[in-house]
Amino acid sequence: MSTAIITRVTEQGVLVPKQFLEGIDQVEIRKEQNVILLVPVSEADPILEFGKHPITIELDDASINHDHYLYG
Repeated sequence: MSTAIITRVTEQGVLVPKQFLEGIDQVEIRKEQNVILLVPVSEADPILEFGKHPITIELDDASINHDHYLYG
């Protein structure tokens, strides 16, 4: 379900209601064609998280069958 409001554009721009930003510290503002997007920015890059918790048991095929070991 989406929620929409109508607001005026002032000299400074547009005020986004705080309830739309609950739990978000930063946003990236993009303009794509005629659509303006506010995209939450994660402080932790998920790509940099890979390998931080390697499989510590002795398995010879962990790199090949990692999905099986992680998800069963």
